[in-house]
Amino acid sequence: MEDKKVKKAKFDQVSAEIEQRIRDGIYVSAQKLPSEYDLAKEFDCSRLTVRKAIDELIKKNILVKRPGKGSYVMTQQKIQSGRAGLQGFTEAARAYGKTSKTEVISFERFEKPSEEILQALQVGPEQSIYELVRRRMLDEEPMTVEKIYLGEEYVKDFSKEDFQGSLFQLIEQQVEIAYSHQEVEAILVEPEISSLLDVPVGSPLLQVHSITYAIDATPILYDISFYRADRYTFKNTLTRYNH
Repeated sequence: MEDKKVKKAKFDQVSAEIEQRIRDGIYVSAQKLPSEYDLAKEFDCSRLTVRKAIDELIKKNILVKRPGKGSYVMTQQKIQSGRAGLQGFTEAARAYGKTSKTEVISFERFEKPSEEILQALQVGPEQSIYELVRRRMLDEEPMTVEKIYLGEEYVKDFSKEDFQGSLFQLIEQQVEIAYSHQEVEAILVEPEISSLLDVPVGSPLLQVHSITYAIDATPILYDISFYRADRYTFKNTLTRYNH
């Protein structure tokens, strides 16, 4: 019985000390902690004690564990998509005081759009559809991968390089964006998206299907995006305000 009390006290001590170091800025946001072996040696305890302390801090959303990579200090709060109405990624990042960056993976005419895409955009198979694939970064951290489908009339004057900024701002040079309908579902990340978002295969992911409309209810774009579940939450009733 006495041994269990000692172990409990030691586990609490290790947990409290790591948490205090985070508060004091010794371990900073997104920093990887020393290994369990090194922490056990420093605190003069077993690796099991360290593991229990880390698990407790994970439950408190102070640490996050990345399989095969170690334990990290939890980054800032999740980004809430839709908290200020219908915003693009660039606008949302600015609202949070963050720096956004866009990597354009591809931009090309989509030869055989699926029935799903045609129905979402309310067009026939003869309509020219373009696919835009981008990876979005927040303070250099990969956050989302977008696969966006638009009619030729909205993108015919743009090149791949033009899409490194706000897509909404480009579109609004031609048409007013009014609102968006979203469907959000939880999936498990597959290899292609895993490498782009730097999360392990099989991790939870948010897949979002969005149709964005003009003021006259004409569909402008159809977006299938993949968001890191550890960094995003969603609000689904979205209108377009002035940004």
